Amino acid sequence: MGTATAGKSGSTWRNWAGNVSATPARVVAPASVGELQEAVRRAAEDGLRVKAVGTGHSFTAAAATDGVLIRPQALAGIQEIDRAAGTVTVAAGTILKDLNRALALEGLSLTNMGDIMEQTVSGAVGTGTHGTGRDSGSIAAQIRGLELVTADGRLLSCSEKENPEVYAAARIGIGALGVVTSLTFAVEPLFFLTAREEPMGFDRVTAEFEQHHAENEHFEFYWFPHTGNCNTKRNNRSAGPAAPPGAVSAWVEDELLSNGLFQAVNSVGRAVPAAIPGIARVASRALSARTYTDIPYKVFTSPRRVRFVEMEYALPRERVVGALRELKAVVDRSDLRISFPVEVRTAPADDIALSTASGRDTAYIAVHMYKGTPYQAYFTAAERIFTEHGGRPHWGKVHTRDAEYLAGVYPRFGEFISLRDRLDPERVFGNDYLRRVLGD
Repeated sequence: MGTATAGKSGSTWRNWAGNVSATPARVVAPASVGELQEAVRRAAEDGLRVKAVGTGHSFTAAAATDGVLIRPQALAGIQEIDRAAGTVTVAAGTILKDLNRALALEGLSLTNMGDIMEQTVSGAVGTGTHGTGRDSGSIAAQIRGLELVTADGRLLSCSEKENPEVYAAARIGIGALGVVTSLTFAVEPLFFLTAREEPMGFDRVTAEFEQHHAENEHFEFYWFPHTGNCNTKRNNRSAGPAAPPGAVSAWVEDELLSNGLFQAVNSVGRAVPAAIPGIARVASRALSARTYTDIPYKVFTSPRRVRFVEMEYALPRERVVGALRELKAVVDRSDLRISFPVEVRTAPADDIALSTASGRDTAYIAVHMYKGTPYQAYFTAAERIFTEHGGRPHWGKVHTRDAEYLAGVYPRFGEFISLRDRLDPERVFGNDYLRRVLGD
């Protein structure tokens, strides 16, 4: 079967944030799983490495390659809904936004999700994308089965019953084990969430963090650097009915403050860093409390049009407040100027080898900088704190860790490496990023 080619060799691929680029030898957009298998076999024969790329929302070079770049966007859509089992099977190139909307029309929903839904399902799960949850974990933790094309072009079906050792690891595989072609997720009948957003002081949020975590199904908060101000968000199930924010309120909060004004503020901050603390104090006080109710994806997710780079670390949950206080102290006594809020979320322990929540109850701290702003000094200071607390970096976000460090914070690291050696001994799916984080 002929392979559909989506781009000539030598064309440059860039990620969403613009901080990673690659020039693959060829770009392939397979129209079927068979064409994907053929593309992998041909690449191996030609001595070229293979990477699949979604929408480029990772800030690391996880998808970068000088070999064959696979674009799975044609492999999209829901393949099967099994209401009795409570599962949905979707093709790997499906965009989360499309999946969420299609499920809602079927009266179904994922239990938990991240706050951005522009990614492909395979890209999101492969890097460990997550939201916040007391009892419900990352998107990958909701997987009940998957299919992937291995280095020899075979199609492997994986679940707890079929190839269980591959299933155990490949749910978060960073593209190292093969190209995922479909994913089966646990879903449940569509439900309502009531969101309560409320400004709160830094000292109060950090003092009450465990209480907020215990009392809410989904708790998160944002701290505005250079201030003692935070915004909290609590999402809990409710009987409904839907009561979304009014059109004006939604526009002010989600478009004007979160995107339009935020874009302007960041542009000013990039040009005049000294203005940032003053702007931050005004902006963090402009937020007001609001409560609204809607179906899950309309509560969990929000548009992100302001481009940024991000670092996020997963810490043992009991360490997160101490680490955040250290970060605030560093920012307060430095000449750093930070225009983006710092985000704190949680996840329960899961059983996926390279999940950032593998084997431990977890809290996340994410730091961001506006695209085009020098971020190294801030991220280096933050990373030093996070690693002192045994932090695990998000696979798709900026970090400097290597295999030696990661083997020390992931008890099942060796298990993943052994599986990789078995499935891809020639490193057909390797690249520079995987060499750094997984070793050779």
